[in-house]
Amino acid sequence: MNNRFVTLSTLIAASLLTGCTQESQNSIGRSIQNWTGTDGIIEIYAGDKLVKRFMKIDKLSTAAGTNSGESRPYRFGYGVLDANLNGEADNGEKEVYFEFSDYSTSYIFFENPN
Repeated sequence: MNNRFVTLSTLIAASLLTGCTQESQNSIGRSIQNWTGTDGIIEIYAGDKLVKRFMKIDKLSTAAGTNSGESRPYRFGYGVLDANLNGEADNGEKEVYFEFSDYSTSYIFFENPN
């Protein structure tokens, strides 16, 4: 009985996804990825110099206007501040909230290759 339920659930999910627009499918994909998490890294640059690195980020979000719902020009998330910039989450380096503007910051966001 349990295998039938899993099979039926899978078929229903596949049917729903094929009926969605590409934009809806992408949104669903992001929701699943954000929920399951990734091991992201964001590096913040001032010119060509690395000035901050946050590690173990599971989601990088774009702020939305409270009433308008439109995207705001900044991103935010939670990650471990790599205070010594050695590329490792050392003991004593804690998870912090961060945000940065699209206008004033150069950044690279990527999945940890290790």
